[in-house]
Amino acid sequence: MILLAPMEGLLDHMLRDVLTRVGGIDRCVSEFIRITDMLMPNRVFTRIVPELKTGGRTPAGVPVRAQLLGADPVCMAENAAKLAALGPEGIDLNFGCPAKCVNRHRGGAVLLDEPELLHEIVATVRRAVPAHIPVSAKMRLGFNDASRSLDCALALVGGGAGELVVHARTKADGYKPPAYWDRIAELKAAVTVPVIANGEIWTPADAENCRSQSHCDDLMLGRGMVANPGLALAIRSPGAPALSWSQLLPLMRDFFALVRSHVQPKHQAGRLKQWLHYLRRHYPEAEEAYLQLRTVNSAEELQQRLFPSIA
Repeated sequence: MILLAPMEGLLDHMLRDVLTRVGGIDRCVSEFIRITDMLMPNRVFTRIVPELKTGGRTPAGVPVRAQLLGADPVCMAENAAKLAALGPEGIDLNFGCPAKCVNRHRGGAVLLDEPELLHEIVATVRRAVPAHIPVSAKMRLGFNDASRSLDCALALVGGGAGELVVHARTKADGYKPPAYWDRIAELKAAVTVPVIANGEIWTPADAENCRSQSHCDDLMLGRGMVANPGLALAIRSPGAPALSWSQLLPLMRDFFALVRSHVQPKHQAGRLKQWLHYLRRHYPEAEEAYLQLRTVNSAEELQQRLFPSIA
């Protein structure tokens, strides 16, 4: 199984839509919905996970699991119950976000220093959500170090998480290479639920190495899939033809159309250039386009110059 990771401010419903059209992705996870001290209105859930309005699936038919982030067990459970009524494929709980602003307000990876609280949050959410709706969790190896990673994994699974995604770095590691895939193997051996390995998978060779070191068959792709939208297919079928630039351009055009429909005009050009920046890693054409267009802030001009045949 290959999952598509969320990336706050980048891999949202618009990019999920386009990337899942390429193929190879079995399931997506949404960006986190921040839960503090109130019951969220439905519009908050559907704004971040608009797939809730279409049976919990992207237009390509790929299921989307909605993700919650917070530290209050009761408030998390109440919001999870309300979210469950909207029919998501499942509910995921975020204990991996390394952002300082999130951690400062007791969210994400900072909770990995409190395994007992992790257990309580998952257990309370699991009791509040109908049994047919899966509850999963995502964690890193730890906050400042990995000394409590096993405690955290056992706490999450003991609380009722039916699946565990492990990002193979601590919060202190951030996104700096390498990812410590081998450290996931200990966690996988200790729990009885599926474990999905995540972190620093950019190529099919990375995927093979990650599977070998983590002992996980299942993977979650994030930045690697943004940089190479054909990565999931390439992992599934080594040696298959790569997604060409000419095949990618219509997908980029469709993505930009979605951006122009959902994003404020002043931010539209930035969203396309943001994706181009990632694509530079895999496509020489993206490097050339990015260098030519990086100072262009007009959505109309970007449209005309990058997609002239449909402008």
